[in-house]
Amino acid sequence: MKQVKCLLTLFFACVWMTTQLAAQPYVTKYKWSRDGDQYYTISNGEIVRVHMPDQTSTTVLSKVDLTTQSIKQQVKPEDFTISEDGSKILIYTNSKKVWRYHTRGDYWVYDVASKALTRLGKGLPESSLMFAKFSPDGKKVAYSSQHNMYVEDLTSHQIKQLTKDGTDRIINGTFDWVYEEEFGARDGFRWSNDSKKIAFWHVDARKIKNFLMINNTDSIYPFTIPVEYPVVGEEPSAVKIGVVNIDNDKITWMQIPGDPREHYLPRMEWTTGDEVVVQQLDRKQQVSTLYLANSSNGVAHPFYKEKSDTWVDIKSRWHGIIRLAGILLNRARPFYGLRKKMAGAISTV
Repeated sequence: MKQVKCLLTLFFACVWMTTQLAAQPYVTKYKWSRDGDQYYTISNGEIVRVHMPDQTSTTVLSKVDLTTQSIKQQVKPEDFTISEDGSKILIYTNSKKVWRYHTRGDYWVYDVASKALTRLGKGLPESSLMFAKFSPDGKKVAYSSQHNMYVEDLTSHQIKQLTKDGTDRIINGTFDWVYEEEFGARDGFRWSNDSKKIAFWHVDARKIKNFLMINNTDSIYPFTIPVEYPVVGEEPSAVKIGVVNIDNDKITWMQIPGDPREHYLPRMEWTTGDEVVVQQLDRKQQVSTLYLANSSNGVAHPFYKEKSDTWVDIKSRWHGIIRLAGILLNRARPFYGLRKKMAGAISTV
């Protein structure tokens, strides 16, 4: 009976956590430890570790730890990421809304050994960093700011700008309104497994005109908000995927065939090697093709195609244990597609 009650409690806790996280997809309030016996969360402005199953908590980062030494300002965490080796904590704060969600803000890194708290992106505008993430080796952090890609060394805090063409209409490392609306796409770059490269989306929205939205609620006088929006009959933004080498700044563009204004590239992830898997959709979203692209020369080959008389329903994000939505278990074994993940089962395409 106790086991049943425990399972029911865990079930309803998971349901509650899911509903809490659904409102802000890039703020994950609960981070499981690697051993699965505890999780991390934010409580009263501090980062704590909660042990299972007794729910006892230990403070990992206190308000004192989160107070900057230079200006005595407390950093109020809204989200955080712990590096693979546990030596550093990446803290997201002071967020601002982009379209629907608070996806740009400030990032700080806390070094557990030295107890140093350092702000990232020195010299860049306040609350302009987006989707900062540790490299797999934990030595660098990459982020997008003002539609350009940057990487910052965590020892020297030297910042390297990886793209230089970003404007209000040329977008690197994130997306325009259409990709967020149609595909829930916001985070627009991925580290390679060896920490030497970054694959990113490049959006050319120069031909997209502004649609003026009228805001009647935030002021006694209405005002217009320009939204780059292609109305029916207009072409969407042209999108391509590049891979930048961190050492020499060389960008290799993935050679995905087809008119970029007549196709979408909604999903992309690294394989375990030097290749990226890219999903391409036609404008009607009735044909989905998966390509395996070599990150060194850009050559891409299709390996799986799916068609529908209505539309192809794509997964929200390829990550974690379901990394590719067509999972390449290894080069010598067959491809598997995620059709349903029910009771832990993954069916074969």
